[in-house]
Amino acid sequence: MWNRKELKEKGKINLKGFYWNSFLVSLILIISGGSHNKLDLGGSSGSTGTTNGTDDFTLKIAFFALLVFLIFWILRIFLGYILEVGGRKYFIELSRGNSNLSYLLKYFNKKNYQNIVTTLLFRGIYIFLWTLLLIIPGIIKMYEYRFVPYILAENPELNHNRVLDLSREMTAGEKMNIFILDLSFLGWFILGALFFGIGILFVQPYYDSVNAELYYKLKKNDY
Repeated sequence: MWNRKELKEKGKINLKGFYWNSFLVSLILIISGGSHNKLDLGGSSGSTGTTNGTDDFTLKIAFFALLVFLIFWILRIFLGYILEVGGRKYFIELSRGNSNLSYLLKYFNKKNYQNIVTTLLFRGIYIFLWTLLLIIPGIIKMYEYRFVPYILAENPELNHNRVLDLSREMTAGEKMNIFILDLSFLGWFILGALFFGIGILFVQPYYDSVNAELYYKLKKNDY
């Protein structure tokens, strides 16, 4: 059994003396797209005119936006996935009193790289397909696969089907509790957003530390 108060207290303790290292890792997780609470950096589009010049300009903007989107996802898959698992490895080890930034780059090797990319790609595809059905099933899948990068961080050689199954088992009957845990951070993130969004970055290490503790609570064996 676990409770939010205990996890948060342990998360705070883990950060003592290692906050700025943890801040850097959390920042990299956000930039690489591997954060549980992804920041929405997009904006709304305004109306356009109907002249040919405006249409041409709109097409150029659309093409540029598509190009940026594709570049982002290529970087996300081939670079961000590895940083995501490395970042989770850092916070797992932080709960043991180890703060070593080298964990971020731990999985950039031939032995583990392909399996990690494949596993997280399958995770992303499954979440995307469920989201196409309805938003809520997609959110459920996000919670179901929350611990995939943590499992890979400790067992990067595991087959992707096994990793996904393990995450499903860990979150069975726990998804609502995890959702409520996330909601308990809402006040912190709203407060951080009031400072031009920058304050969110300073809350993120606390959030990541607590999630690593949750992983340990729900982890049933050494796989």
